[in-house]
Amino acid sequence: MALTALGLNCTLKPGSARSSTELLVRQVLDALAEHGVEPAGLVRVVDQDIRPGVSSDEGGGDEWPTVRRRILDADVLVFGTPIWLGHPASTAQRVLERLDAFLGEADDGGRLPATGKVAVAAVVGNEDGAHHVGAELFQGLNDVGFTVPANGMTYWVGEAMQRTDYRDLPDTPQKTRAATAMAATNAAHLARVLADAPYPPLD
Repeated sequence: MALTALGLNCTLKPGSARSSTELLVRQVLDALAEHGVEPAGLVRVVDQDIRPGVSSDEGGGDEWPTVRRRILDADVLVFGTPIWLGHPASTAQRVLERLDAFLGEADDGGRLPATGKVAVAAVVGNEDGAHHVGAELFQGLNDVGFTVPANGMTYWVGEAMQRTDYRDLPDTPQKTRAATAMAATNAAHLARVLADAPYPPLD
């Protein structure tokens, strides 16, 4: 069965502005493709009119329902965010808040909409905090039903208080390449396991 992966780029930069987060997310999508997981596109969240709230449709032109459907149509979610003040970008927090609606949308077997979906994180920044940001993402994604594989994060953090961006590096650092490869390998494997053996309904 063909598997697919959707990338979320939670950069604060709109439009076609160069984005280090997008670069890393695309590298994860490319690595997943090497394992037969087909890319299902990349959403730049800041360009979508995603309204504040905790429901699956806030009305009034809210574009979250379309993004939500794309997330649920994919087997793997690559959740990318920059680090700002040691935390995920506000766009990433908005996504987590909207995913909160899953907690009230269980099927007849008690399974949340994201049950059986795999999520990995891609984090970039010019300051410390990648593990903290990953922890915030993983907790939120796990709460709403996603499964996180072993070594399910890749990241790059530049020297504190300097201006070098990931996108400006002449080459991807070996450690980041290795983390990306491991996250993609484990995510592809886990997605296939869950496709073949879905989580059982609750009694």
